[in-house]
Amino acid sequence: MNTIIAFILMFGLLVFVHEFGHFIFAKRAGMLVREFAIGFGPKIFSNKKNETLYTIRLLPIGGYVRVAGEDPEIIELKPGQHIGLEFNPGGTVSKIIVNNKSKHPDARVIEVEHADLDHRLIIEGYEIDEEEKLSFSIDPKAGFVMDEVETQIAPYDRQFASKTKLQRAMQLFAGPMMNFLLAAVIFFLLGMLNGVPADRAIIGNVVSDSPAEEAGFQNGDEVIRIGDTSISTWEEFTEIVRAHPEEELDMTVERDNEQVDVQVVPKSNVAQDQEIGQIGVQAATEKSVLKAIPYSINQTYEWIKLILVNLSMLVTGQFSLDMLSGPVGIYDATDQVVQTGMLNLLMWTSALSINLGIINLLPLPALDGGRLLFVGIEAVRGKPIDPQKEGVVHFIGFALLMLLMIVVTWNDIQRLFL
Repeated sequence: MNTIIAFILMFGLLVFVHEFGHFIFAKRAGMLVREFAIGFGPKIFSNKKNETLYTIRLLPIGGYVRVAGEDPEIIELKPGQHIGLEFNPGGTVSKIIVNNKSKHPDARVIEVEHADLDHRLIIEGYEIDEEEKLSFSIDPKAGFVMDEVETQIAPYDRQFASKTKLQRAMQLFAGPMMNFLLAAVIFFLLGMLNGVPADRAIIGNVVSDSPAEEAGFQNGDEVIRIGDTSISTWEEFTEIVRAHPEEELDMTVERDNEQVDVQVVPKSNVAQDQEIGQIGVQAATEKSVLKAIPYSINQTYEWIKLILVNLSMLVTGQFSLDMLSGPVGIYDATDQVVQTGMLNLLMWTSALSINLGIINLLPLPALDGGRLLFVGIEAVRGKPIDPQKEGVVHFIGFALLMLLMIVVTWNDIQRLFL
């Protein structure tokens, strides 16, 4: 049960933060946000506030923010069509009823000759059996009712395509950006709760049955010299130890204001196909707001770099597709992390947040990176790509991503039972 709760909260947080980035930047740019959704598939909860429908959906495999004009608008009136109109107190059209007009007895029925719901916001036509041509102004927030489902119209200045390339790019980039920001905030909290590794080569913990314990190291020792080399930082200390596996090192440590000489032989270990030395010590930590801030930024950068390296290895074939994990694999890993404590769960959440941000920035159709690519192509060629063609590309890309998700999930399930 703890794992289920942790997974739901973690997944919900990651998706919410990502989609909130898209949402808030769309709002700031004046776009009409039709829906803010967590998950895909059938709705299990919905609530409409102001212009936006907020939903939680059944399948926990992502989320989306639906912005007017980001996909082709389905609101359209054709000449000869009979529609019903309702009006607000100011005399402008507040509701356009396409069918089932009998359910709206107050609606004024007309035959459309011309309609512009994007720019001029007018409807021209005739009342039934009348010859006088009429013109009606449409409220910018008028509702379009079809099959008793009402959708707010989106004048062109509220649509995604009407905004500048910078505004559109920022709206698309905002989701991954918020994931990186979330990771940095979590690392900051970890730095405050768990402490930040000290700059100096101060030993915070000596691992049992390690070369360091055998050599007589103690918690609080500060390494000040290795051989003839003075040591002032933890990085300098670890660099020398890693470079000398199975070689005796003469070290001088400061302990209780006294200098003590110790000899230690780093144990050989293999990391990233390279032999390194380790003596079994951990750096001391200190709790400081001023140090937690750069620590959070540095940790976020290091994780971004690590994930990018792993992605490049996947592309070059050094990693196989079988090594990828989907929701099932993430749940299984979360189960193992939950058992190790809250701090490790926070670390896992920040790593997943960075991973989500990077994956969404890949230049693949249907992802944020794919949409950013189309904005970049538009900037280069000086005009946008046909929206219908772009929509087809993203639809195909989404279908392929869903297929990949199915394959990865199947691999996860097989691993669970092997």
